[in-house]
Amino acid sequence: MRSWSAPDIVRLPGSGNPLRIHDTATTTLRTTTPGPTARMYVCGITPYDAAHLGHAFTYLTFDLVTRVWRDAGHDVDYVQNTTDIDDPLLERAQANGEDWRALAEREIQVFRDDMAALRILPPRAFVGVVESIDLIAELVAKIREAGATYELDGDIYFAVESAPRFGEVSGLDRAEMLRLFAERGGDPKREGKKDALDWLLWRAERPGEPAWDSPVGRGRPGWHVECSAISLNELGAGFDLNGGGNDLIFPHHEMGAAETRCVTGTGPHAQNYMHVGMVGLDGEKMSKSLGNLVFVSGLRERGVDPMAVRLAMLPHHYRDAWEWSDALLTAATERLERWRAAVSLAAGPDAAPLLQRVRAALADDLDTATALGEIDAWAAAALAGGGDEDTAAPALVADIADALLGVRL
Repeated sequence: MRSWSAPDIVRLPGSGNPLRIHDTATTTLRTTTPGPTARMYVCGITPYDAAHLGHAFTYLTFDLVTRVWRDAGHDVDYVQNTTDIDDPLLERAQANGEDWRALAEREIQVFRDDMAALRILPPRAFVGVVESIDLIAELVAKIREAGATYELDGDIYFAVESAPRFGEVSGLDRAEMLRLFAERGGDPKREGKKDALDWLLWRAERPGEPAWDSPVGRGRPGWHVECSAISLNELGAGFDLNGGGNDLIFPHHEMGAAETRCVTGTGPHAQNYMHVGMVGLDGEKMSKSLGNLVFVSGLRERGVDPMAVRLAMLPHHYRDAWEWSDALLTAATERLERWRAAVSLAAGPDAAPLLQRVRAALADDLDTATALGEIDAWAAAALAGGGDEDTAAPALVADIADALLGVRL
């Protein structure tokens, strides 16, 4: 599947710092240790509606990861999926009276346009489930060969008893797992299952639903197995970082980790797991199911500068929940205007120390608030005309904002 266009990345002088992030599985701050190429997989959208600001905040977070790694001298092999066949998509298409393929194609294009406008660096591989059906079926067959599955009315389930390290990503107890499984697309109460936490790997064909022929029968994938198959195929097991919203910790990433261990025998699915807090509106998590959404495309249609949208998200730490408001956008627009005015000056205070401070802040678990504050301080000094005047400083500050924060001034 085609990705979106990549913005130009300015190369900053010197080299950035190793990236430290909060690893969900160990609940500790860990310094990432990729080789020459850092490998990252991030779970993508189900395209039954346009991307909202919760999505944008997630992909902004991993865009920053990519930028910090690149600044530290790593190449980045970034893979992202899109779930272009799933129950919510089929339900929305039926409600709209349109073909599910047309709905998915339209919303994926809106997503591409949103990401390009926000200057989110694109993945090397942007992979749809429909184009990966054979790949996913092959993984289901391998899991079946390992003896970890059973059939129920033609559906193929993963038996949780076959995953001795189940819980390694989320650290949850069984009661909490059951609660979240029921809330997030699972079927703990289905009769005939061996364990309420067993999950669907392959859904046998139902009347009126799309289905594909495969070695495991005619049908379509369950939810969690798609990312296991795509990430293993594109990156191999033990890649550096697996990411997404914190609603994916359980069941999605937990179950994906179990599937990978089942077929590889050793080693984790990913070395680190990184999860992003939810964005709210009017006291509720922003979600398609609730309908309380602010769309990136809607803001763009209103003529809002995408760099202001990006700056409205950047002050919030990626692990924190926060709420969108018009006041945030107003403040971000004012900040953008101040920064642009400062870098348009003929000279300003020496920016070399600023580069080191911004690098240090972002490498420290993406401390964006501190990084923004450092540029704010430089801009205030430049606009006040105080301090040493360096004719190269404004251009360097513009490059810092561009390369590390993705904000084009």
